[in-house]
Amino acid sequence: MTEYRPWRGVLVATALPLHDDLSVDHDAYAEHCAWLIANGCDGVVPNGSLGEYQVLTPEERARVVETAVAAVGGERVMPGVAAYGSAEARRWAEQAGEAGCGAVMLLPPNAYRADERSVVAHYAEVARSGLPVVAYNNPIDTKVDLVPELLARLHGEGHVRAVKEFSGDVRRAYRIAELAPDLDLLIGADDVLLELALAGAKGWVAGYPNALPASCVELYRAAVAGDLNTATPLYRALHPLLRWDSQVEFVQAIKLSMDLAGRRGGPGRPPRVPLSPAQEAAVRAATEKALAAGLA
Repeated sequence: MTEYRPWRGVLVATALPLHDDLSVDHDAYAEHCAWLIANGCDGVVPNGSLGEYQVLTPEERARVVETAVAAVGGERVMPGVAAYGSAEARRWAEQAGEAGCGAVMLLPPNAYRADERSVVAHYAEVARSGLPVVAYNNPIDTKVDLVPELLARLHGEGHVRAVKEFSGDVRRAYRIAELAPDLDLLIGADDVLLELALAGAKGWVAGYPNALPASCVELYRAAVAGDLNTATPLYRALHPLLRWDSQVEFVQAIKLSMDLAGRRGGPGRPPRVPLSPAQEAAVRAATEKALAAGLA
């Protein structure tokens, strides 16, 4: 019997549409989740950084998960459950389970620079929720690095089943495969998609499919199949946008691209501020070029 791994494929870290008063537009969010699936994506990841989870109230955060499940089914929803405290993260994982989700994604402790013992204890606590946990390695923002040796330990002790790798160091893919061959590697940064796909990635927790799902899905499918004749020109065409996923202003950039592609991007919540004029011009030019090339 083949094990079901709902984190495989293209899972979109969903941007969150807001009303003019910056309240969450749940109807628009439900439509967006359904639209992504209709355009070939395999699932959605609500309450990630792109979904601005840090500035949502607990009530909003819970309802976002429930909205996604109602729109596309729980087997397609893998919420982010990051929190400052392990008990709170576990409660978010339990909420995801109650909503019908098949897995959750978890950052390491990010209130301080945690040591290895703290990281292991954090993942062990959330794993007690009973849902499969996908680790999220983002040492740039969290200051805690889930190096391959630590990931192998977390996997070996049964705390994580996969990792969203956002370090940008594509060499790690091979070390992870050596140390923990059954730990699924997920592409975590859009601008190293091709490199990690060729290194054996089993999925992509993706940003830019929010604006350009069909072409991004085509790129991913070609890359994991080793079809470089298809993947390479697509990657070159999309890379001026994909690299924004690794910038501090990734939320604003992706939402602007969504607006230009005819989707509902809109504003973000403070403390995020709009792109600078130079940043906006760069994102706008790259998006318009992609749209003119038929990549919508």
